[in-house]
Amino acid sequence: MALTAQEVFTETVRTLSPSERLRLAALILQDLAQSDVAVVDRSETWSEQDQRDLTAVSLRYAAELYPEEQELV
Repeated sequence: MALTAQEVFTETVRTLSPSERLRLAALILQDLAQSDVAVVDRSETWSEQDQRDLTAVSLRYAAELYPEEQELV
């Protein structure tokens, strides 16, 4: 039966000394850095089309706020 991360933490990691816990954290991070597993969820990143749409809307809004005939000081 596989343990969850919370179970491993509660049953094993919490019993370690602070220095050993820090050493374990460093080992985990080092292992993740060397793996090819994508850890970042990119599902919420903006696509190029999203960025173009935002730029267009922003420029239209700025043009409404600051018409060309109005002098900027």
